[in-house]
Amino acid sequence: MRAASKLISSTHPSLHLSHPTPDSFTWNTLIRAHTRSVARPSLSVYLRMRLHAVLPDLRTFPFLLQSFASPSNLQSGKRTHAHILRSGFASDAFVQTSLINMYSTCGCLDSAHQVFGEIPLPDLPSWNSIISANVKSGFVGVARHMFDEMPQRNVISWSCMIDGYVRSGDCKEALALFRDMQLLEVEEVRPNEYTMSSVLSACGRLGALEHGKWVHAYIDKCGMEVDVVLGTSLIDMYAKCGSVERARQVFTELGWKKDVMAWSAMISGLAMHGHGKECLDLFSRMQDQWVRPNAVTFLAVLCACVHAGLVSKGMEYFEMMREEFGITPTIQHYGSIVDLYGRAGLIEKAWDVVKSMPMKPDVLIWGALLSGSRMHGDVEMCEFSIKQLIELEPNNSGAYVLLSNVYAKMGRWEDVRYVRDLMEAKGIRKVPGCSMVEVGGILHEFFVGDESHPETREIYQMLEEIMKKLKLAGYVGNTREVLLDLDEEGKELALSLHSEKLAIAFSFIKTRPGTPIRIVKNLRICVDCHVAIKLISRVFNREIVVRDCNRFHHFRYGLCSCKDYW
Repeated sequence: MRAASKLISSTHPSLHLSHPTPDSFTWNTLIRAHTRSVARPSLSVYLRMRLHAVLPDLRTFPFLLQSFASPSNLQSGKRTHAHILRSGFASDAFVQTSLINMYSTCGCLDSAHQVFGEIPLPDLPSWNSIISANVKSGFVGVARHMFDEMPQRNVISWSCMIDGYVRSGDCKEALALFRDMQLLEVEEVRPNEYTMSSVLSACGRLGALEHGKWVHAYIDKCGMEVDVVLGTSLIDMYAKCGSVERARQVFTELGWKKDVMAWSAMISGLAMHGHGKECLDLFSRMQDQWVRPNAVTFLAVLCACVHAGLVSKGMEYFEMMREEFGITPTIQHYGSIVDLYGRAGLIEKAWDVVKSMPMKPDVLIWGALLSGSRMHGDVEMCEFSIKQLIELEPNNSGAYVLLSNVYAKMGRWEDVRYVRDLMEAKGIRKVPGCSMVEVGGILHEFFVGDESHPETREIYQMLEEIMKKLKLAGYVGNTREVLLDLDEEGKELALSLHSEKLAIAFSFIKTRPGTPIRIVKNLRICVDCHVAIKLISRVFNREIVVRDCNRFHHFRYGLCSCKDYW
């Protein structure tokens, strides 16, 4: 007690024991103010409050619990929970909700569920808190089960669940839930800016431009202000859906409201579309307007340099980030530099970067090194990188497939079979190539050799017609891309059934001549499909936009925006 009194008098002379004792309102105000301060934690204020024999009230603990925001605070949170029980406030709804939030934030979901289970009749905020706790912990299925059991819901309930689906990658379900939300037409569940931001994120991830345009129109119809948060979401959505023109328009309309995130979103959008010069020019404009770039901005700038093959420029920005702006590079920044050198064929320099990194290389780093060494035929570095990938993630199907592909390109079919047998023995399955296309506001998915679509017969007939015209125009299938031990005829057939070709054939059936086609692919586009789609864009006079796992490819008049560098 003496030590505590000494601490109080030395740090806060105004709170010395000889001075008048403030009431609980003043102490609560101090605790609340200190929840936002790292230097003077609110817990120390609470302990001083107790030393002054001031009893906590219903507001004290909710304010105090807000300050426990990481797993390292869990023990302090538990001790505060014990104080709550002794103080007799454990049955207060506001305190219970705050406890659920605290345990969730500290990574103790079981305790959050225990608190919720002890509430006889949970109110709406308590339901929302436990659903949010499950979403944050990645248990979206559990969250949905509880969401369906809720006696009532508000906009927070719906928005949290929609955001949960987006975070887990189930964007189709997020959009389906948003449609259900709209059908209610109840004031309490009217979508707000947070809801729309999550929905726009879902559209962007799916590459669903028509959905995204409709959401934008809905925002305008509801009279929502397109502030910097919604504006940044719109820029990101349009860029990811392949419409960089609309992204530019939203960016311009934001005017003076643009912050670093809006600038970064636009720079990133230009980078992924291969507009390297415009991207770097915009970065210069950003600095001219006294907007300080952050780590995200520099990641986008480095990405632009990677796609444009600007090695020396990329290194300039990397040094600028560290020396001029004092930003410590993350593993993503180092990954970009490894990728930058690797794509340029400077494998030794890429390897030097890996060895000099202050952190242990992860899957991103080894993948970047692998990509460059594969592109430039460095088999030894390929094998080494793949083995590091497998060591980090023993069940990573992509690593095994890549190793098999390396052996196949070398004609080492015995080694190919060994890797495939190993995958089978471990129960590891290859991620199938999947392409998605939006036609008439409906998303259609196609897999390699897919026959599940209701119009499969018509799709294959159209594909056959397309391939015939391509061959007349000089197309020859790049059978080196088929990494199976088949004869030439079998390899050509396998090439023709790649998912993006099926998606294009379907789009030809469903859209009028000249209509642009936008495809989202889960894997990197192969060399043969890249050649074929360039030719399709010329022979059929179609603009075709393909977003693969690396970047956007805009095919027009027989050319691609990537200039065959991807």
